[in-house]
Amino acid sequence: MPGSSDDARSDPATAASAGFTRRPGFVWLLAALIVPVLLTAALLVAKTGSTEDDLRDRSLAALEARGITGAEVEFDGRDATVVVPAGADASQAREVVAAVDGVRAAKSGGSNPNLADVTLPSASGTPIPSAEPTAEPVVVVAPFDLTKTADSFAVTAVVQDQAAKDSIISEVQALMPTGTTFDDKLTVNPAAGLLNPTAVSALLRALSTADGQAFVRYDGTTVTLSGQVADQATKATAGRAAATAVPGAVVANQLQVPDVPKPPISEACQTFEQRLAQLMTQNKIVFLSGTAIVNEPSRPSVLRAAALLKSCETARVEVSGHTDNLGDPSTSLPLSQQRADAVKAALVKLGVAADRIISRGFGETRPLASNSTSAGRIANRRVELRVP
Repeated sequence: MPGSSDDARSDPATAASAGFTRRPGFVWLLAALIVPVLLTAALLVAKTGSTEDDLRDRSLAALEARGITGAEVEFDGRDATVVVPAGADASQAREVVAAVDGVRAAKSGGSNPNLADVTLPSASGTPIPSAEPTAEPVVVVAPFDLTKTADSFAVTAVVQDQAAKDSIISEVQALMPTGTTFDDKLTVNPAAGLLNPTAVSALLRALSTADGQAFVRYDGTTVTLSGQVADQATKATAGRAAATAVPGAVVANQLQVPDVPKPPISEACQTFEQRLAQLMTQNKIVFLSGTAIVNEPSRPSVLRAAALLKSCETARVEVSGHTDNLGDPSTSLPLSQQRADAVKAALVKLGVAADRIISRGFGETRPLASNSTSAGRIANRRVELRVP
């Protein structure tokens, strides 16, 4: 009936028809959302593949430019795996690939999986982790023993080749005095031989200076040097040679150097400083005003000073020149130096070695007496001698 509640109900057939009418719009909406996502993923895959191909091509070109041919380079993103043919330098190949622009890391593959990877820093400066590098190979040097006695040389050592053995034998024969015997126990082993046979030659030369017995022994960890050699320089040379012969080994340099007795000090030299001070107290050396000329009464004092210096040939003295304060300070210092130099020249002329005398001018800065009196100014125009 018109106006009844039945008018508000939808006919099932009509509703179904309406649903089918709206459904195509929903499908198109889903397509609009899904298709761009799929296209983006496809583009990313294509781009990744293109980037890896580009990095591979440029890596191979870089390897060929460095003379490394026949290598294979595979990429996982920007990380490279480098496989080189037998005989090629895998480390160099990794470095070449790692240096290609865009490559993040390069590691070895194939027959060299344990070689250390080459890793470049990221854009932020933080290193990009790579495979754990392997430890450096351990250098094995067989123990050796060098012995020098008063009448023999003995060498027990392993060298890397026959040439090294011949070189050491020649060195020993050149160092051996007449009547000395040589106990040759040198063997050849490339894997465990001494790295630097010339260092052994240096050790032998150091031992040759010993008066009695001297030894160099390496037990696998420590190189021990013992005995007595000629001087401190020879001891230091032997220590450096031991460190060169076995890099990384502990060097125990126990070589002894003979004590060099000091020459006895004469009684004249023992009392020299005291006698010089007494001479300067009793014998003044003064100058004419404004000059570097010793006044007449002071000349015997210069003669006595020369005789005192010649009584002890090892003594050194300082000759200091001084002035009064009558002159300009700018001229006082040069004048005082001239006075000191004049006395030094006089002493040298009297037979005193020039290298035993230091001359210095002090101007008017060290007065001996007051400059307010004539006697004080005369006393200040002086030269003094003292032990420096």
